[in-house]
Amino acid sequence: MEKDVQDILRRCGTCQATKNHTLPHCFYTPLPVPTLPRVDVSMDFILGSPRTQRGKDSIFVVVDRFSMMAHFMPCNKTNDAIHIAELYFKEITRLHSIPKSIVFDRGAMFLSHFWITLWKKLGTKLIKLRHSPKSFD
Repeated sequence: MEKDVQDILRRCGTCQATKNHTLPHCFYTPLPVPTLPRVDVSMDFILGSPRTQRGKDSIFVVVDRFSMMAHFMPCNKTNDAIHIAELYFKEITRLHSIPKSIVFDRGAMFLSHFWITLWKKLGTKLIKLRHSPKSFD
C-alpha cells in the first residue's frame, strides 16, 4: 500500500507543486507542548474566501494551542498589522488576556507593527534607548 501511495503522490501535480524541495523535514524544530489553556496561541489567515455582504474576504484565525479552541474573525486580505492588532485586542484579549507565546508566520515588519499596536492598546509605553549602556552593573 505504501508503494501505491508514493506512486500516486509522484504523479500528482498539486503534490509536486507544494512539496518543499529546499529544506528536508528533519530540520524543522517542533513547538513546545502547551501545558495551560490560553497561554500559547497560534494565529493565521484563511485567504481567498468569497466576499461577504459587509465586504470581508478573509478570516483571521486564533487558536489556543492547548485546548484547540479557535476564534474566527472576518477581515480583509488588505488589512495591515495595525488593523489585525486592533482586531486581536478587541476580540481575543478581552476574553483571554495576553498569551505567553504566539506562533505566527508573517514577516518581521508585520510582527513589529502588530506588537507596537497591541502594546499601545494595553497602555504600555515602549521606550527606545538611544544609547546602550556599556555594562549592566
